[in-house]
This record gives sequence, structure tokens and C-alpha cells, in this order.
Amino acid sequence: MARYILKRILTAIPMVLLITVLCFALMHFAPYDAIDAMTTPKMSQETINLIKAKYGYDQPVYIQYVRWLDGIMNGNFGYSIVTKQSIAADLGVRLPNTVKLVLPAFIAAYILAVVLGLIAGANKNKKADKIIDAISSVGIAVPSFWFAMLLIFVLGYKLKLLPIVGMHAVGLESSVADFLKHFIMPFLTLTVSFMPANIKFVRSSTLTQFSEDYVLVQRAFGATKSEIMFKHVCKNVLLPVITRLGMALPLLVTGAIITETVFSWPGVGPYFIKAIQGMDYPIVMIILVLSSTLVILGNLLSDILYCLIDPRIKEMG
Repeated sequence: MARYILKRILTAIPMVLLITVLCFALMHFAPYDAIDAMTTPKMSQETINLIKAKYGYDQPVYIQYVRWLDGIMNGNFGYSIVTKQSIAADLGVRLPNTVKLVLPAFIAAYILAVVLGLIAGANKNKKADKIIDAISSVGIAVPSFWFAMLLIFVLGYKLKLLPIVGMHAVGLESSVADFLKHFIMPFLTLTVSFMPANIKFVRSSTLTQFSEDYVLVQRAFGATKSEIMFKHVCKNVLLPVITRLGMALPLLVTGAIITETVFSWPGVGPYFIKAIQGMDYPIVMIILVLSSTLVILGNLLSDILYCLIDPRIKEMG
């Protein structure tokens, strides 16, 4: 097993490096670059050259990449072109805010999806299955921003039960109660956004397991439906579910961009959107690298969990 995990880690390293090359190349060959965001048509060419020299854009592309990569590996993500603030410092404040919102929402959505998916799969074509499948189909079809606006209109504007924007009330001392009031609507939006596709996935996996021969054998030996479900089906459904769990890791960075923007939640989402609008390429590149790297780490996490759960993979080590 240790050999298998080490092999997967060694495979992940060049993939991460490739991601940094692709992100840097995409930003470099974009129609506008960081210099365009810092200069005006009235500036002289000499002034423009000085700005390029200050930020290292007068160097060959490969040198720019090496300097940029060296900064990332040392925790120096550079500075925003627009605000001149440290990107690492900004992310250090905003990333925890995103995690506070996305992680609870995803955990809640995942637990509900597993429970509802198992119920639907165990009751194929029955009333419970049809209701759960219909709800998940509607959830997939409804855009998250529309659902967020609906919550704002009903709970925030009409009933005035919850604050509409932000993470804390402006001008008041922050408290847990105040945070929870601001947290409820974006939490509900993300939970409803994450849950439907996972319900479909778990339901499909459950139906597949119930069609396997071992289920027929268990029934022939007199096993009850609940025994088959909890002793056999749940364990076999767990493996494909872990794949989606690992792939969800990037959501901790970019999973709430739309929701955070709608609710003005001070996380990575609005920060990323403003960077794109302002052509703040250092920020855009760092967030792209972080989210892409988390995809690789998510796959690696899935592989490690596979090793811990499936004995057949342990033998490969």
C-alpha cells in the first residue's frame, strides 16, 4: 500500500508543475496583460518601460515563470496590481471565510445526498423514489443564483427575517448569533446547489448494487432488505462516493463564487471576480493554480482512501 501511495504522490508532482505552466501561459498570451491594467494611453514609452522593469515584465518569459514559481513555493504570491496589497495576506483573510461557508454546506449536502440517494435506490419506482428523484431533478435545473435571489426576496425583503448581505452586521460587534443570521441564506443556497447531483449519483450506484448477483444470493439465503442494505450495499456504494468526495476539494476555493458574490460574502469569490474585472492577473493566476492543484490533491486523497477501504488496491502496493 505504501508503494502505491508513494507512486501516486510522485505522479501528482509533475502534474502540479504542468498546471502552473498552463496557468502562466494562458495569462501571458491573454489579449491584455498586467501592464495594460497599470498604464494609460497618455503615458510615455519610457514610463511604461520603467513599470515593466519594476514588475519584471521586461525579462524573458521563462525567467518570469521561474521567478513566479519560486515565489509561490516560498509563500510569496506577489502583489495585487490594482490595490498593491499582498495576495497572500488577502487570501489569508478571505480563504477562511470561504471555508466557513462551503465546508459546512458541502458536508450537510453530502450527508443528505447519501441518505436520500440510498432511500431512493432501495425503493426503485416507488413513491419515495419518485419524490426524491423529482426534487433532485428540479434542484439540478434551478440555477444557484436564482435560488439565492428567491431567498433574498422572501426571507430578507418580504419577511425581513435575515440580513441580505455580508458576513457580519456593519458597525456592530460581531457575535456567533449575528454570524449565523448572515450564514443561513448562503448556506441553504450552497446546500441546495451541491445536493441534487450527488443524490442522483448515490441513487444510481445503489440501483447498480441491488442488481448484482450477490444481492440475489443474500435474498435466497433469507436476508432481509435492511440487512442487505447496511451490511453489503452501503459498503459497495461507498467507493464511487469517495471519488466525488475527493473531487470536491477544489470547492473550498472556488465552490461559492456565485453565491458569495450574490450575498457579498467576503470570501474568495468576490475577490476573484474583481480581479478578473480589473485584469489583476497575479490574483487570477494564483487562484487558478490553487483550485487546479486542489483537483490533483483531491484525486490523490481519493486514491489514498481507496487503499484504506478496498483490500484489492492494497495488494497493488
